[in-house]
Amino acid sequence: MKLLKIIMNFFVSLRTTLWLSSGLLLLLFLGSFIMPLREEFQALHTTPLFAWMADNGLGVTWWLYGSIIVLTLLVLNTLACSIESLIKKRSSRTWLLTISPQVIHIGFLFILLAHCLSSYDSFQGMTQASRGTALELPNGVVAVIEDIRADADPAGYIKDWSVAVRYYRQGKALPVETLQPNSPSFIDGFGLYIKTVRFEPFPVALIQLSRDSGAPWALLGGILFLAGMTTLLLLKIRREADQD
Repeated sequence: MKLLKIIMNFFVSLRTTLWLSSGLLLLLFLGSFIMPLREEFQALHTTPLFAWMADNGLGVTWWLYGSIIVLTLLVLNTLACSIESLIKKRSSRTWLLTISPQVIHIGFLFILLAHCLSSYDSFQGMTQASRGTALELPNGVVAVIEDIRADADPAGYIKDWSVAVRYYRQGKALPVETLQPNSPSFIDGFGLYIKTVRFEPFPVALIQLSRDSGAPWALLGGILFLAGMTTLLLLKIRREADQD
């Protein structure tokens, strides 16, 4: 019982938060010096973090494992502090002011969850494709580049470009979709992005294929974080105005 109380006191302490945050910053600071010196980190651009860590030794990844451990403790610390705060202030008249910081914490946790999911099964690849090129996606769908077009101004400068792509699932053709800058196409969680095109000596497009399963959770976390911050700020401004 005494050990359980010590553990609870550890996780509900603001001092624990400060120490964990400082430790995390130190590990990331050290990592920022290690990464440029090791060629192994170049593969991180196209490989999920956890898969990359499993393929590399502790001599390269020790600070990442340390960061994950500290983040895990920080998550437990955040949950414990939020629960304790809600229990202590459950009878407060300013319930919205009480719960706003917890909404911020929940948003923070969803953002961490998103990064965790992305680190587990994210995917990214880049390839050049011309008219007629067939790209087989990891989910078995085939994407065929049907056309590469460009719009030019009267002076001949290209001002916009697009790529027409048709998907085939189990041999069945799906409707043609158009890729444009900042307007990708999505199918079964995979996104096709057009990065750039070249028209000499023949039309070629640089296509990026990616999947990020954590993106929806990151969006939800960002919305909750912003909502909590905005509500907390407005309520504090209102309370100060009432006091004046």
